[in-house]
Amino acid sequence: MTRPLIDSHAHFLHAACGRTDWAEVNSARMRAGERMGIDYHVASILGTWGFTSPTYMPSPTDITVGNDAMHSICQADGRVKMLVAVNPNFQEHAINEIERCIAQGAIGMKLMASRRSDDPLLDPICEVAATHGIPILHHIWQHRTREWPNQDISDGQDLASLAKRHPQVTFILAHIGGGGDYRHTFAAIEETDNIVADLSGSGIDRGMLEGALEALGPSRLLWGSDLTMETGLAKLRALARMETLDDKDFDDITCRNALRVFPTGSFPQKNLSETARVT
Repeated sequence: MTRPLIDSHAHFLHAACGRTDWAEVNSARMRAGERMGIDYHVASILGTWGFTSPTYMPSPTDITVGNDAMHSICQADGRVKMLVAVNPNFQEHAINEIERCIAQGAIGMKLMASRRSDDPLLDPICEVAATHGIPILHHIWQHRTREWPNQDISDGQDLASLAKRHPQVTFILAHIGGGGDYRHTFAAIEETDNIVADLSGSGIDRGMLEGALEALGPSRLLWGSDLTMETGLAKLRALARMETLDDKDFDDITCRNALRVFPTGSFPQKNLSETARVT
């Protein structure tokens, strides 16, 4: 990859997550990122990843441990930028954690499937995000049709309800390739301009990227990998080969939209006139 590239949805592990190979996994992500040409990884850690409290409903203690670990990773490598993860069910802790981590350099917020996104409990948290001018990356299932254990899952329609209540906040709808009916998502958020969608997730269905471009346009899409970097690479290569996507639109999806969505100064602005797209 020779053009600027920002991974807007990444994750890391840490020592309290119950895996002895956590450091090796993190190193592998960075090595893969170098080969792919990723300039910045915008990342979060979800508590202890289920080791001492549920992944999507982590305890306040686990949230703090995870955010501290995420901050340490950012301190060690300037190519990593932090999303502060919070559980809105512990509202006072969540708000304090947002303030604490923004003071340490967090550039956005990560909301898990801890509370459905149309719930009024999220409103005070969104107001804090608006005050600081940070985006909210929200875990989304593409078309929720039933309840799921150990999580309070949201879909695009739920997120649109929240976004309409907070038009001053930019919401990042997570992983349209993460499972479910993404066509439902496109219809649900098409007219809600303060929602952008990230392309991450393990799904690489034929027609998914074309549908996203048709429904939302290149200015409302962010490239990302989530947990599976190989599928992120597959989507990157697919974007690079779309004859209907010119260089400006490609740069919007892979870099320029992230420069707009995240606070000014989050990333050194790379030269967008560099050589041809990834091949």
